[in-house]
This record gives sequence, structure tokens and C-alpha cells, in this order.
Amino acid sequence: MAWYVLRRLAVSVLVLLGISAVVFFLLHVVSDSPGRVVLGQRASPEAVADFNQRHGFDRPVVVQYVSYLGQLLQGDLGRSYKLNESVGTLLQQNAGRSAMLSLAGLVLALLVAIPLGVLQAVRRNSVVDRVATGLAYVLYATPAFLLGLVLIAVFSQQLDLFPAEASQSHSPWVVFTDPRSMALPVITIAATSIAIFSQYQRSSALDQLGQDYIRVARAKGLPERLVVTRHLLRNACLPVITLVGTMIPALLAGNLIVESLFNYSGLGLLFLNSLQREDYPVLLAYTLIGGVLTVVGNFVADIAVALADRRIELAS
Repeated sequence: MAWYVLRRLAVSVLVLLGISAVVFFLLHVVSDSPGRVVLGQRASPEAVADFNQRHGFDRPVVVQYVSYLGQLLQGDLGRSYKLNESVGTLLQQNAGRSAMLSLAGLVLALLVAIPLGVLQAVRRNSVVDRVATGLAYVLYATPAFLLGLVLIAVFSQQLDLFPAEASQSHSPWVVFTDPRSMALPVITIAATSIAIFSQYQRSSALDQLGQDYIRVARAKGLPERLVVTRHLLRNACLPVITLVGTMIPALLAGNLIVESLFNYSGLGLLFLNSLQREDYPVLLAYTLIGGVLTVVGNFVADIAVALADRRIELAS
């Protein structure tokens, strides 16, 4: 198992290096003169050139990238052009709130999707299965911003059950301390994930229901409830475990829309504001976070699946 983990870790590090290189060079192509962005269009060419020279932006791009990697290894993500503040500080101020929002949405999605997917498989082609599948397709096809607007219109404006704006508290635990204000953002985050997870769970459970060990369990006279909970559920959840890892960066992207829609101060809203200001160090750091979450999510999912089914480790 240790050798399997080391191999997966080595691959993850190489992927992260590739992501950092691609993002850095793309942003360099978009903005070949950070001095012009920071000082404005009315700044003189001399002032722009002096700014670029003082900050090392006049050096070859490869040299700049190597220098940037050295800063990353020291935990330095650079400095915001527009806010004149450390990017690391900005991320620390907003990461906790975004993480809790994503975590709440993910937990809600799993709590709903896993039982629902198993129920659909056990009652295949029933009314429950057909209705749930139809709703899943609708949710999956609905953009997050449109779903959020519908939820605001129905539950905030029509029924007056939840506020249209998320809580403005700076505490990362606001999702749990003020659930009423955070209900609509969490539901919006969870909705698309529920649609995806439930259909994966349904397909996996249907495949497992045809396996010999399920037939043997039923032949022994075990109640259907025990067949599902003791035998079916563990094996049927393996594809969903893998999917959770790949969905983590998608949740980060969903936060971008949801935080903007509900005016929730987090990484997503920070990214949108930085995009409008052309604050490239913040954009680079946010994109790298997405890459890290993708790699880490897949790494954790691989390890979790290997622990759940040791045959995967042996076959690797």
C-alpha cells in the first residue's frame, strides 16, 4: 500500500508542476506588461518600464516562472496589484468561508443522492425511479445561476422563508451558525451534485444487484434491508467515492457563481472582483488552487477506493 501511495503522490506532484507552468505562461501571454495594468493606461512608458524592471517583469518568462516556483516553495503567492496586499492573506481571509460552503453542499448532496440512487436501483422502472431520473436530468441541465434565481424568487420573494442574500458574517462557520441565511446558497451548490451522484449511484447499484454475492445473500433468506445495507451499499459506493474527488474543483467553480449571486464573501467573489480589476496574481493563485484541489481530490479518491477494494491496489 505504501508503494502505491508514493507512486500516486509522485504523479500528483508532476501534474501540479504542469498546471502551474501552463497557467503562468497563459497569464503572461494575456498580460505582457503588468506595469501597464497596475499604473493604468495613462501612465508614461518610462514609468511602466521602471515598474516592470523593479519587479522583475522585464526578465525572460522562463526566468520569471522559475522565480515564481521558488516563491511558491517558500509559501509566497505574490502580492495583489490592485489591493496592495499579500495574496496569501487574501486567500486566508476567504478560503474558510468558501470551504465550509462547499463542504455543506457536498455533505447535503451525498446524504440525499446515495440513498436516492440505491432506492432507484432497488425499485427500477418504478414511478419513483422515473420521477427521480427526470428531476436529475433537469437539475443537471439547469445552470447554477438560473437555479439560484429560481430559488430566490420562490423561497425568498414568494414564500418569504429564506433571505435572498447570504449572511455577511466573516466567520467561516456561518453556514452552521446562521443556517437560515445560508440555506439557499447551500441548496444551489448541492443541487447539481445531487443529480450527478444519484445517477452514478443508481447505475452502480444496478450493476451490483446482478452480482452473485447479492443472489447468495438473498438465497440465505436475509431481509432485503440487510442485503442493501450490509452487502450492496459498500460496493455500490465505490464509483461515487471516485466522483467526489473529481467534483471538488467543480464545487469551487460553483462557488464562483453562487457567491456572486448571493453576495457571499469567499474565494469565488474574490476571483470575480480580481478578474474585473485584472489583478493577475490573485487570478493565478485562484487557478492554482483549483488545480491543487483537482489533483488532491483525485489522489484522495484513489487512496479511498484502494482501501475499500484492495484488488485495485494489486492491479496497479
